[in-house]
Amino acid sequence: MNRTELIVATALILFGTFALGWFAGWLIHRFTRVTRAEVGELDRMAQALHEAEETRDQALAYLAVREAELQNRITQLEAELGAAMDGLRDARAELESLRGWIERSERA
Repeated sequence: MNRTELIVATALILFGTFALGWFAGWLIHRFTRVTRAEVGELDRMAQALHEAEETRDQALAYLAVREAELQNRITQLEAELGAAMDGLRDARAELESLRGWIERSERA
């Protein structure tokens, strides 16, 4: 094989490799191409995701407000309970003092 035949053979091999690579790239592009229907579906999914995030944010805000209301109510009820317990303690003390007064007056 002389020099000219070697150059021609190398050129043919390189051209064949280039053509095969170009064909493989075209074929991959052809099969992985995104269609308009798929783009429309992606847009619908993005819109649905956006709406779901807005709904979640609204639910979280509602829960925060509701939790604050319930915490306020618990605080009020605890204050009322403390006042009732103080009133009951005072009533018991007064009852004991009255019982003592009655017992002393019966002995006398």
